[in-house]
Amino acid sequence: MKGWIKYGHVALGALALTFAMGLASPPWAQTPGQQQARTATTQGYGAAMPGFVGPRSEPRPAPPPPPALNAIIQSLGQSFNGHVGIAVRSVDEGWTISYNGHQRFPQQSVSKLWVAMTMLDAVDRGKMTLDTPVTIRPGDLTLFHQPIAAMVSAAGYTTTLSDLFFRAMTQSDNTANDSVLRTVGGPEAVRSFLARRFISDIRFGPGERLLQSTTAGLAWSQNLSGQRFLAARNALPRSVRERALDAYLADPPDGATPVGIATALAQLKRGEMLSPASTDLLLSTMAQAKTGPQRVKGGVPFGWHYAHKTGTGQDLPPRATGYNDVGIMTAPDGSSYAIAVMIGSTTVSIPERWQLMQSVSRSVAGMHTPGPRVAGTDFTARTRP
Repeated sequence: MKGWIKYGHVALGALALTFAMGLASPPWAQTPGQQQARTATTQGYGAAMPGFVGPRSEPRPAPPPPPALNAIIQSLGQSFNGHVGIAVRSVDEGWTISYNGHQRFPQQSVSKLWVAMTMLDAVDRGKMTLDTPVTIRPGDLTLFHQPIAAMVSAAGYTTTLSDLFFRAMTQSDNTANDSVLRTVGGPEAVRSFLARRFISDIRFGPGERLLQSTTAGLAWSQNLSGQRFLAARNALPRSVRERALDAYLADPPDGATPVGIATALAQLKRGEMLSPASTDLLLSTMAQAKTGPQRVKGGVPFGWHYAHKTGTGQDLPPRATGYNDVGIMTAPDGSSYAIAVMIGSTTVSIPERWQLMQSVSRSVAGMHTPGPRVAGTDFTARTRP
């Protein structure tokens, strides 16, 4: 029975992936320059597309989700020792399967995805370009994973918005992400973007420094950046850390539901969030993510494609929090599934968490019945120049 849960197979129909929106051809779909931008290098994605508001698919009744896959997802969620939420949404057919799918879980670095979308939306509207210069100074450094900090001297480090976006999405660099966030207008700009795109059940927190310090039970000051944060956190009484962590998990300011995230990812894949060029850039960048190779991605079969963003919260042994992976799985025939696996809190080992996440992706692939390959489907991730 346990093996069946992990590797179960059943035939079910799936629609071929299509990007046709049923709309009159907009200007950006007609001009040769903008068609060329879809396969341009990173610099080519800075072209403005004023007035882009995102095409929306015509509503249509979704078929019921496949019962066998639903049974597997429920069993995986129920048998996991921890608070977990799972959502699987067919991008093409519109059905959704979930376990605890409407509960809010801490996103942690999954929230970098919404910062990236807000930035690319600003590019689409001509507010900025990916070549916009950004200077990071010592007072901008954050905490935890921030490889870019090694480049920041007393005089600062100047790079482009494009470089910061790439670092944030592929390396989950906290300082790079906060620099993008600051450039696009801060947390309120991200919340405004989410509201304009009708994305529900997704909160955006106050930024990395305030979110992590509050979660640990500390008041942020810039002298806590880098490794000094860990020293200050370790000096706190355990009772202080437990109260702060419990409060965070009970009502995370960066909380999101698995169903909300899967729905937003499906909208992204269908081209309803950003211009075609920005959609292509974001998805190809997500496909180059270096984080979480053994999470959901570890169960994605050969020949499939997975573009994703991970998130990892703070630990207070034996408890780990905010262990997440969300993304879009695409079959060789072009059919796609938006997936969100969010572990709010657990005491199980990392390999056991990997096993759960990989079981979800293996089950989705195992339930899929291949159709004709969509013409032009190319899963080769574009790389930066």
